[in-house]
Amino acid sequence: MSIVSSTPVKKSSLRFGLKAKLLLLSSFLFVIPWFGYQYVWEMEKYLRFGQEQTIVGTARALATALHERANLFNNQASFLPSVEKGKDLYGYQFNEPIQLDGLKKDWVNYSDRAHYYDAQHRLNNTTQTSEVIASTVLPKSNPISVTFSASVAKYDKYLYLFFSVKDDHVIFRDTNALSVVNNDHIELAFDDNNNNFKRFIISNKSNGWLSAFHIANSVDNSAATITPAPKIQGQWLTTAQGYNIELRIPLDDIGDKIAFAVHDVDKKHGEITASIGSASPKQTTTLGTILVPSPEIERIVKGMRYSHSSIWVIDQHHRVLASAGSLLNAGGVWQKNSAINDNNHNDDGLWQTVQQKFLLPLYYKILTKPPSHFIDKLYDAQHLTGDHIITALTGQATSQWRLTTDKQALVLSAAYPIYIDNQVKGAVIVEETTNGIRTLRNLALEKLFSVILAIMILGALTFTLFATRISSRISRLSNQAEQAIDEHGRITGAVQAASTNDEIGDLSRSFARAVNRLSQYNHYLENMSARLSHELRTPIAVVKTSLEILALEQENNQNPQNSQNKHKNAYIERAQTGINTLNLILTNMSEATRLEQILVNTEKSSFNITQLIKGCISGYQGIYPEVKFTLINKTITNPEQKSDIEDITFYGSPEHIVQLLDKVINNAVEFSNDNNVLITLQQQSQQLHLTISNNGVHLPKAMLTSLFDSMVSVRSQSKQAQPHLGLGLYIARLICHFHQGDITAENHFEPDGVSINISLPLPK
Repeated sequence: MSIVSSTPVKKSSLRFGLKAKLLLLSSFLFVIPWFGYQYVWEMEKYLRFGQEQTIVGTARALATALHERANLFNNQASFLPSVEKGKDLYGYQFNEPIQLDGLKKDWVNYSDRAHYYDAQHRLNNTTQTSEVIASTVLPKSNPISVTFSASVAKYDKYLYLFFSVKDDHVIFRDTNALSVVNNDHIELAFDDNNNNFKRFIISNKSNGWLSAFHIANSVDNSAATITPAPKIQGQWLTTAQGYNIELRIPLDDIGDKIAFAVHDVDKKHGEITASIGSASPKQTTTLGTILVPSPEIERIVKGMRYSHSSIWVIDQHHRVLASAGSLLNAGGVWQKNSAINDNNHNDDGLWQTVQQKFLLPLYYKILTKPPSHFIDKLYDAQHLTGDHIITALTGQATSQWRLTTDKQALVLSAAYPIYIDNQVKGAVIVEETTNGIRTLRNLALEKLFSVILAIMILGALTFTLFATRISSRISRLSNQAEQAIDEHGRITGAVQAASTNDEIGDLSRSFARAVNRLSQYNHYLENMSARLSHELRTPIAVVKTSLEILALEQENNQNPQNSQNKHKNAYIERAQTGINTLNLILTNMSEATRLEQILVNTEKSSFNITQLIKGCISGYQGIYPEVKFTLINKTITNPEQKSDIEDITFYGSPEHIVQLLDKVINNAVEFSNDNNVLITLQQQSQQLHLTISNNGVHLPKAMLTSLFDSMVSVRSQSKQAQPHLGLGLYIARLICHFHQGDITAENHFEPDGVSINISLPLPK
C-alpha cells in the first residue's frame, strides 16, 4: 500500500522579511544627499570660474584706466633698467600718523623691511665740511666701528626715515663749534621735483630735536654755504648701542632720487673715520632712487576698493605704486557679510536650536569653514612676485590659484599689463579668496542636508509604517492559514476574508475560498469510507446470500463421485473468502468514522488506569503467547526519588483506552524482531507517560511525523496476512486527542527499535 506523508519545508535560519527589504530599498535614499553634495561641488566650480572671470575683468578695467597715462609713471624709479637693493629705496605706506620721538614703536611692522648697512656699504668718497667742502678718500681696508639700519615710509605729504645707528662712541657737536662735520652726523642728498640737487647734514649738539643744515655749493664748488633746514624735522635719541634718528621731509621738496650716509667720528674735533650709506651723497649722478606710491594712481585704485578685492599696481620692477583693499576682506562674493549674518542670525525656534546644537556640528565633520584669519606673506608692500605677475609684465594677462603661506585659504590672482607707448610699464594685480564662495557653498549644503535629512526621516518613518502595516497583514493572514490546517492536514478552522481592495485583500479572499473548498473536500474524504461502506454492504449481502443459497443447493445435490461438483465447491469457498475479506475492509474503513462520531457523545468517568493496563497486558499474553510483555510502572515526583505505583486514577473512557492499547500493542508485536515488548508507565507531576517499545527496524525519519495520519502504513506485503488500511495508529491518535493527550513515535538505539510515547493529563 502506498505511503501518504508530508515533508515539512525547512525555513532558512536567516530571515529577511518584508520590513527589512523595504528598509533596504529606502536606504537608496542616501544616494540623494551624495548627488546633492556633488551638485553643490559642481556649482562651486562654476562659481570659481565666474569669480576668475570677474577679477580678470576688474584687473582689465583698472589697467584700461591707466593705459597711456605716462604722467602717472613719470617717476624715474619706475623706468630704471634694474633695481639695486639698498640703493634704490621704496617708501612704505603708513596707515596712521607717527610720533617723531626716536623710538622704534611706530616702525615695528616695518622692521623686517629695513635695509641694513655695514662695511659692504662703505663709501670710497665722502665729503668733510668746514667752511670749505673738500674730498677725502678713506681706504676700505680700515676697520669700521659703525653700522646702521634704515627704514623709509610715507604718510600723507611727508616722507619718513628712521635710522638705527650702532656706534661705540657717540660724538656730539660742541656747543660753540662752527663745524658740523667734526662729529657724528648724517648726510642726506635729494633731487627736488625740478631736478635740483640738494644736500643736508644732520649734526646735533645733544639728544632732542634735530639740527638740520642745508649745504649749498658755490658755482665753482670751491666753498659751501651752510644754512639751517627747518623743513627737516625729527628727533635724535641716544641708545645703549648708539643712537636713533627719526625724521620727516615734505614730499614736495624731494624728487625720485635719494642717498644718505652715516659719518662716524670717534673723538672730539676729530676727522671722519668711516662713512657708510646707501649711495654717495656727493653729486646727483651717484644718487639712488626712491619710489613712493603714486598719489594719483592711489586715487584711481581707491575707487576700486568697493569691489571687495585686494588690488596692487606695480611697475616693471615688481614694486608697488599703489594698493587698495585687504585680502582678509576680499572674499570674492558680493554682500558676503549679509550672507554670513543671515547664516548666523539668532533664532530661538526649536528647529534652529536643533540645527545649531546637533546638525551643524555633524555637517562640519564633512564641511570646512573658511578661516576668518589667515597669514599670507607671499607679498609685501614693496615687492610682488609670482609667475602670473612675470607673465603679465611680458604683456600677457593671466590668472592663477594659490594657497596662502599658512595654507588656510585659497587665493585667486589675476594680473593684467599696463601699456604706455606700446610698452609694458607695469601691471594691475587683483586678488580674492574663495572664502565667500565656500561660505555660500556651506550655506547651500547646510540647507540641502537639512531638507534631505527631513525628507529621509519622513520617508523612513513612512516606509517603516507602511512595511509594518503590510507585514502585519501578511503575518495575520499567515497565522490564520496555519491555524486553519493542523499539523496532520485536517481543516480545523477558517480564514477570515479581508474587505480591503488591494492585492493582500485579494490574497486573503483567495485563501478563504481555498480553505473552504479544502474543508468541503476533506469532509467528503472523511465521510467517504462510511458512505462507501454503506453502499457496498447491500451488494455484498446479496452476493453473500446468493453464495450461501448456492452452497445449500450444492450440498443437497452433492455427488461425491462427481469431480465437477468438487470444482464448484472450491469456487464457492474462494468467493466466500473474498466476500469476507471485502467485508473486513469495509468494517475497518468505517471504524474510524464511527469512532469519531462515538467520541463526540462519549461520557468520561474516573477509573484506575494502572489496573486497566495490567489487565490488558494479561489478555495480550494470552493472545500472543510467543511474545513477552514487560511492565515497568514508576512515579517521578522528585528527580532523586523514584518509587513504584499501583493506583493511578484517570478520568476518561476506559473502553477507548483499551482500544488505544490494542492498536499500539498490535503494531509493536507485528514489528518486533525478538518478541519482546516493553511497557513503561510513569507519573510525572500531572502527566501520565506510557511508552510501548519493541526491538526491530527503525522508522524512516519522514514517517516519524506522519505515522499517525490516516491511510498511512509501513508494512511490507510479506507482513500483510490481512488487509491493512493504515488506520490503526490514526484511531490511536483520535483517542489520545479526545483525552487531551498526545502520541508520538521515536527511534531508539542499542538495541534498535521504535518507541510509541503516549502522554495523558491526570485530573487535579
